[in-house]
Amino acid sequence: MAHRIVTLPGDGIGPEIMAAAARLLSELGDFELDEHLIGGASIDAHGTPLTDETLAACRDADAVLLAAVGGPTWDAAVARDPSAPRPEQGLLGIRKELGLFANLRPVRPSPALLDASPLKRERIEGTDLLVVRELTGGIYFGESGRDGNRAHDDCAYTVGEVERIARVAFRCGRGRVTSVDKANVLETSRLWRETVTRLHAEEFPDVALDHLLVDNAAMQLVSRPAEFDVIVTENLFGDILSDEAAMLTGSLGMLPSASLGDGGPGLFEPVHGSAPDIAGTGAANPLAMFGSVALMLRHGFGREEAAAGVESAIDRALADGLRTADLGGSASTEDATRAVLSNL
Repeated sequence: MAHRIVTLPGDGIGPEIMAAAARLLSELGDFELDEHLIGGASIDAHGTPLTDETLAACRDADAVLLAAVGGPTWDAAVARDPSAPRPEQGLLGIRKELGLFANLRPVRPSPALLDASPLKRERIEGTDLLVVRELTGGIYFGESGRDGNRAHDDCAYTVGEVERIARVAFRCGRGRVTSVDKANVLETSRLWRETVTRLHAEEFPDVALDHLLVDNAAMQLVSRPAEFDVIVTENLFGDILSDEAAMLTGSLGMLPSASLGDGGPGLFEPVHGSAPDIAGTGAANPLAMFGSVALMLRHGFGREEAAAGVESAIDRALADGLRTADLGGSASTEDATRAVLSNL
């Protein structure tokens, strides 16, 4: 039976890189693709960034593949009326409704792109790390509001939420976990550190564990990235640190992600934005989208060989000289797609 994948092209360059991903999937096997709107495109069509129909389709799918959401049109609408729907609410809604609490972001610079990174080659050689970000708690899902000149965003975590994301990090099959918090200032971080430390002692004593404050972690990511193995952290810190880590690869356009829960379909997406400035020009880099397909094959369908084949095809295309505009070259989306397909 064919795997059923809900595809969510979204906004900006999303439809272009999703079309490239569909071509890749057609080369890999028998998949049933079911396309739906999300984000700004859904706001324009239905007045909401995530319809009940789209959410129901995602629940019934074997996996969900998303491209990108957001753009200046909807940002301007929110600036005029803060109560206007935001495209990003669609993505947050799917994560919450599907219970996708664990976001995995692997960071492994391709050997061919070591000189494309803003960091010196000798700093990033050997980097192969995984950011495990808690995805459904923290400040993004806390109460927020405004009262005159005062605004607030509340951050809260429970012991159970910290335990389940820490277990994901410890079970990654790697040797060392670095837990990142701000325990010298924040009470939620003190709960985080206490919980991770206790869980490690009780269930995972064979995995090495260390702790870093988030500001120190941000510095260490650019000064000694190869010394990290697994980084586990809360929602806001993970959002920031994983984008920082993405630049080790030379471009945000290179980083895929997987969002997983306790059961049901996972959500797979590149971490870059919708890049509205290049939408429709054919210049979008589809490689992070292809990497997200690889993560879907691995974590969604258990097809490790196919996943490794896609990742190898990306590496070989880059080794052959493929460079999109974000990597300092002039290759188009079509050029990149053909290069990867030819290397499968």
